[in-house]
Amino acid sequence: MSVYNFSAGPACLPKPVLERAQAEFCNFQNSGSGIIELSHRGKFFSPVIERAEANIRELMNISDDYAVCFIQGGASMQFAMTAMNLLNGGTADFVDTGVWAAKAAKEAKLFGTANIAASSKETKYDHIPAQSEWNLTPGAAYLHITSNNTIAGTQYQQLPKAPAGVPLIADMSSDIMSRVFDVNDFGLIYAGAQKNLGPSGVAVVIIRKDLAERTADTVPTMLRYSTYIENGSMFNTPPTFGIYILALVTDYFKEMGGIAAIEKINNAKAAKLYSFLDSSDFFASPVAVEDRSRMNVVFRTPSDELDAKFVKEATAAGLTDLKGHRLVGGCRASIYNAMPPEGVDALIDFMKEFARVNG
Repeated sequence: MSVYNFSAGPACLPKPVLERAQAEFCNFQNSGSGIIELSHRGKFFSPVIERAEANIRELMNISDDYAVCFIQGGASMQFAMTAMNLLNGGTADFVDTGVWAAKAAKEAKLFGTANIAASSKETKYDHIPAQSEWNLTPGAAYLHITSNNTIAGTQYQQLPKAPAGVPLIADMSSDIMSRVFDVNDFGLIYAGAQKNLGPSGVAVVIIRKDLAERTADTVPTMLRYSTYIENGSMFNTPPTFGIYILALVTDYFKEMGGIAAIEKINNAKAAKLYSFLDSSDFFASPVAVEDRSRMNVVFRTPSDELDAKFVKEATAAGLTDLKGHRLVGGCRASIYNAMPPEGVDALIDFMKEFARVNG
């Protein structure tokens, strides 16, 4: 029986990546040791981290004005790290579109003022507030968005642009490299790797280099972006295995034809699943149509009891991790880059049969 993992993160990885990692795990490039045993400053790992960065730059068309850093602590540490480095007691604007966006604003309040420029909390984060409704601060230190919301199932279909002179910061943990966009529109992008790029334990940070000069001298060394920029992400021992898998994943993305090709596949997967949901009188999605995520598809059956039954029977059928987030319940199918179209087809077939039997 084929198993399709719909987990929101850590999420499924491309099968060819797992197979290559398995083949190299005990003996990396005839070194006699596994990659997790080798020195981060040795001749075997240095080309790995260099390839990972080069792949990211190529796939996302990143100029030399930006640094690409690999940082431990995940996106949650970036909530605080961005404010520690860039806020300096000033005011930053936040668009509150979900739990993670709210957590980013909460951390920023420790280092300055976090202005909630717009929020969809009152409607249970079922949409993204129109940019015309945002109450922005003139001369803000930065504007922060969460590009895709894993819990609520919403996503910016068109990424916004910040006012002139205001850096746009984005938490792209759950949709990085899923679609084409212009990195030059952003001052800083961060993403936990465990959804679209690799395993948990490493965050990718893409930062315009001049922004690192803002950081106050009182910020601890390991929490300064300049430390990672100046030391090639190796001031201390980086998460070597995570970076190795990230290099393999981005190798695979290049083989697929790059992000434009991946975006086409992602759009088709999401369109097929939403088309089924819209045609069903059994399943329903609570998300505004114009803001639906192409990464995290949330939906419900007619009752909580049927939601639980659906998740249990789907798991037995090899469709795993379809339970909605504990804060909202329901069901959720995360269909990141590594989810093959066949997985979405299998899910739809199961949903049709479940609705027939239980409707």
